[in-house]
Amino acid sequence: MAREWDGKTRGTVFGFKIFIFFIKYFGVNAAYFLMHLPVPYFYIVERQNSKGLYNYFRNRLAYSSLKSAISVYRSYFEFGKTLVDRLALLSGMRSNYTFEFDGEEFIKQALAQQKGGILISGHVGNFELAQYFFNERLPDAHISIVISDQDHENIKEYLQQYLNKDHAKLIVVKDDMSHIFEINSALNDNRIVCISGDRYMEGTKFIDAELLGKVAKFPVGPFHLAARLDVPVLFVYLMRERNKHYHLYARTVETENKSAEKLLIMYCRSVENILTRYPLQWFNFYDFWEDNRDK
Repeated sequence: MAREWDGKTRGTVFGFKIFIFFIKYFGVNAAYFLMHLPVPYFYIVERQNSKGLYNYFRNRLAYSSLKSAISVYRSYFEFGKTLVDRLALLSGMRSNYTFEFDGEEFIKQALAQQKGGILISGHVGNFELAQYFFNERLPDAHISIVISDQDHENIKEYLQQYLNKDHAKLIVVKDDMSHIFEINSALNDNRIVCISGDRYMEGTKFIDAELLGKVAKFPVGPFHLAARLDVPVLFVYLMRERNKHYHLYARTVETENKSAEKLLIMYCRSVENILTRYPLQWFNFYDFWEDNRDK
């Protein structure tokens, strides 16, 4: 079984085009229904991912075997609906969605300091969609999203036409570390830099911490930056709820005299708190805890 994320997101341009077609001509609900076609494929064919998810439900949340198997399917389907929502929002269908901002005052306080800010999120929910809601409530909050995934370039090129380039900018992690200069530049421009704190890749620096009762590896970069730089730091998550409603949680983090290790522990506790409310929105599809021998 894969014991670390391979850095790639599955999908094809043709698949995205089909869903955009359904969204435009038949509506978002029809696209949700269509998601029942690819979900069984991923459930059966992507066995390593399914085993990783099963391990999360069975060993971390202590679900029964049957409930764990059902929850794997439900989690895939929930993830599929977030992808449909992303495409719908990219296509300009903002009016189909409602939004709740829990912790908006913390973002405003961070921006008022004119230092930018670091938002540490994760693959819990879908923070990438936050830009479409930020624009309305915080029009001066420009976002730079740090990504390390190696999505197929043709998919990126196809979706790029829909991005709001005035508000969202992607910073790609590079081997030559040049992304560090981009992050510093974004902070100097009072931009919000959003970094995922939960995807370690083999061969990169990591630190260990306990999450849901078992130790796992986490990337050191986000927590090192947050501890070292004199900028506001927040933990943020955008969670999907019923009836096309999204709930954004933002909580400020006290960084004075905090090490990367201490920040990571605080981050793990915040992730656990979110997962108690949204257990199906754990979207790290691999054996995160490396304990596939567990029964």
